[in-house]
Amino acid sequence: MKTLMLGNEAFARGLYEAGCKVVSSYPGTPSTEITEAVAKYDEVYAEWAPNEKVAMEVALGASIAGVRSFCGMKHVGLNVAADPLYTAGYTGVTGGMVIAVADDPGMHSSQNEQDSRHHAAASKTMMIEPSDSAECKEYTKMAFELSEKFDVPVIVRMSTRVAHSQSAVELCDREEREPIPYKKDAGKYVMMPGNAIRRHPIVEDRMQAIAEYGENCPLNTVEDNGCEIGVITAGICYQYAKEALGDKVNYLKLGIVNPMPVQIIKDFAAKCKKVYVIEELDDIIETHCKKNGVDVKGKELFGWLGEISQTKIRDKILGIQPEFNTFEDNVPVRPPVMCAGCPHRGLFYCLSKLGVTVSGDIGCYTLGATAPLCAMDSTICMGASISALHGFNKALGAEAEKKSVAVIGDSTFMHSGMTGLVNIAYNATNSTVIILDNSITGMTGHQQNPTTGKNLKGDPAAAVNLEELCHAIGIKSVRVVDPYHMAETEAVIKEELAKEEPSVIISRRPCALLKYVKHKPALHCDQDKCVGCKQCLKIGCPAISIHNKKMVIDHTQCVGCGICTEMCKLGAIKGNEE
Repeated sequence: MKTLMLGNEAFARGLYEAGCKVVSSYPGTPSTEITEAVAKYDEVYAEWAPNEKVAMEVALGASIAGVRSFCGMKHVGLNVAADPLYTAGYTGVTGGMVIAVADDPGMHSSQNEQDSRHHAAASKTMMIEPSDSAECKEYTKMAFELSEKFDVPVIVRMSTRVAHSQSAVELCDREEREPIPYKKDAGKYVMMPGNAIRRHPIVEDRMQAIAEYGENCPLNTVEDNGCEIGVITAGICYQYAKEALGDKVNYLKLGIVNPMPVQIIKDFAAKCKKVYVIEELDDIIETHCKKNGVDVKGKELFGWLGEISQTKIRDKILGIQPEFNTFEDNVPVRPPVMCAGCPHRGLFYCLSKLGVTVSGDIGCYTLGATAPLCAMDSTICMGASISALHGFNKALGAEAEKKSVAVIGDSTFMHSGMTGLVNIAYNATNSTVIILDNSITGMTGHQQNPTTGKNLKGDPAAAVNLEELCHAIGIKSVRVVDPYHMAETEAVIKEELAKEEPSVIISRRPCALLKYVKHKPALHCDQDKCVGCKQCLKIGCPAISIHNKKMVIDHTQCVGCGICTEMCKLGAIKGNEE
């Protein structure tokens, strides 16, 4: 039976059909749906780990135990998991171990455009790259076979377009597999120097064997259309090229992108007068070709930035430029904003009003940096807000401590913020950290985390008490505020900044989009009292606008949070009962 599936859903189906037993991941767009989808299969144990490093260690532990395992993450998550990944490249596996990493060309939901193929090469692991949903499923199943065949973790490189596009997928039955019996093997799995140095030659021989396998395997394929032009590509770029060029060129589609073959590339190029490499982000395939004496054109035509399009390919290779219909006037930009009723809005308004330096973090609250709040000075990576604040205050001293804070979400705090807070307590800066506890992992689509009291499947789980955890770390002053009450929130921030000790403020209010949250009726504006001062616009609520110089509230968006009532000194904003 065939059905339409997202690439991520098809990947999950491949995990199921391949007999995968243990899944541990951390949510990160565009990879999140893989783990959410596989959790629906009762035969597979699936969990959200606190971060990607833990997830990969769980998967490796399950592999050592002899079962097939998986961990998934986005590209920047692989940075967090790099420590176990690079050592897993030396240990190898027992049961097959597959890793999904979803790159994000174009930075649709990410802070950078890093190319994860570098990690595969540096960690000396195998990487394969599907181009549509059907391949997502089949490549995942093959990845387990290859992992066990070559004793190597196999990374499956996804991209935003493959992960979130639909195509037809053939469904098959699950193949149940008995665990490979566990045998103690310290020489293979205890990576102290004496053992690791003996594993390194094995790793190099293995990579050579994989490269030789790639010369004649079903993952690397040639489409000979009898043309003078050849295209070497992989992943989603193959689909772009096929749509743009059709049968006007020959194709070498690389399913294995690390380690890459040599002879099949040379043989393919020898039959063409001109060869192009089409790949997004870095020149991995292009450099490999040139290093092995194959003359190709690539980045000088297609560039290093963002996504490649069918239009660009058609233009650069065939010289065909499309005709565009353009708007006569500039279309106004529509920047992303926090949702109506977002609990973070009131907090960021207070921080903006106080004029403090805000060390920010990764989450939907990063939108606090945008106009009109403009209440964030830096955002680096998961957990960095707290560590960066400590460094900022160490550099500038006591005066800075009174005028700076860090903000971090509850899930991000559990991911990698705790150690930064330990550092503040241990190495003593009078830093103020604000944990934005909205009772969920909001940015990636409402996944549970260790503070919510539920696991991936929604079953009851141990819940971390943030107040007690902060006390245990060494923070004596821990306060809780409701960000819907801005006057109180502002007062607490001032009090904590004035203290001669490190402190934590927990800004606690559930995400406005959670299903269990019961909202108040929408507010309305008394047009007779409104003078059009636009003070209400300063909180940046999408439910508020100005028409005919008067404030208007969109009742389809307003959730009655009441923040705007604190903005209006004339009492023009009222509840429906008033």
